[in-house]
Amino acid sequence: MKVKINKTELELIQGDLTEQDTDAIVNAANEHLILGGGVAGAIRKKGGSIIQEECNKIGGTFVGGAVITSGGNLKAKHVIHAVGPRMGEGNEDEKLKNSTLNSLKVADQNSLKSIAFPAISTGIFGYPIDRCATIMLSTTIEYLSQNTGLNKVVFCLWGMEAYSVFADELKQQTK
Repeated sequence: MKVKINKTELELIQGDLTEQDTDAIVNAANEHLILGGGVAGAIRKKGGSIIQEECNKIGGTFVGGAVITSGGNLKAKHVIHAVGPRMGEGNEDEKLKNSTLNSLKVADQNSLKSIAFPAISTGIFGYPIDRCATIMLSTTIEYLSQNTGLNKVVFCLWGMEAYSVFADELKQQTK
């Protein structure tokens, strides 16, 4: 599913984030930037140890923050590590909004033209997929409505259920 927001294409796909050939993919990171399981583990496995080494040099970031490394052996030249909230820690919606917004800002600050997001915090961090879709899409649409160098933003979703939730939400927000 594709829509145009200002000058930027916003696309939803179902697939493997690590196979995206956007300028950057977004890692659903923890605040220590340790590439453990889930999305981060898949990025470490395909991208190689160089990504973790670069994360170690950065040292970490706050919940809601985003930092950038190279993409190692991935098709994407960069990985933006966005720290989403864990359910139950408080103020989760605002933290998810900030991790999405800061990822978009990092992409623009590094003159990237395309970025691919997963559904941040919906795995082991336990964030509900429907709330994730609402917040990530509204934050992205608002950001793209302003001046940005991004030509394409992809939400690469794992499984048809996640894709359907995001597709329904995108239809609601772009009526």
